[in-house]
Parts: sequence; C-alpha cells; structure tokens
Amino acid sequence: MLQEFKIFIAKGNVLDLAVGVVIGASFGKITTSLVEDIINPVLGLLIGGVDFTQLKIVLKEAVGETPEVAIKYGNFIQVLIQFIIIAWVIFMVVKLANRLRFSESLKKE
Repeated sequence: MLQEFKIFIAKGNVLDLAVGVVIGASFGKITTSLVEDIINPVLGLLIGGVDFTQLKIVLKEAVGETPEVAIKYGNFIQVLIQFIIIAWVIFMVVKLANRLRFSESLKKE
C-alpha cells in the first residue's frame, strides 16, 4: 500500500492539483482585495457614500451582551461579486486552454 501511495503522489496530476490549490488560494485573496478595496468603495460612492459591507436588515436589536440578529446582505453582495469575478477568470482560462488545445490538434493533422 505504501508503494501505491508513493506512485500516486509522484504522478503529475497530484502535483498539478497542489499547485492549483495554492494558486487558487492566492487568487482568492487578490479577488477579495479587489472587491473590498476597489469595487465596494466605488459602489458605496454611487449609492450615496454608504459602506457597502455594512448594509443589513436588523431583525432584533442587540440587548446587553446579546448581539443583534441581522441579515447582512451587503456581505452577501460582496461575496457574490467575488464569485462572479472568479467565475469569469476561470471561464477565460478554460477558453484559452481550449483554444490552445484546438490549435495544437490542428498542427498535428
């Protein structure tokens, strides 16, 4: 079983996956910064100077040590924007990879 594990780890797919995870995590941080530091301030300015991440509907006010209960739709919109950016970039990468794969297959013919 140990030998099988060594073969599994040594395969390129596992290493490619590990590199992809590391790059994906870094890209996630870049996207988070883009949305929080660049896009949200512009959106906040456009909607009247509101801090975009603080948009919420309070269902129950805080009382003493009990925190408020709120629907934080500003945070949800921020995460949605991040998802759209990441999905767009992944789409473009896949599109580029398909184009390269297609052009490479034409060269072989």
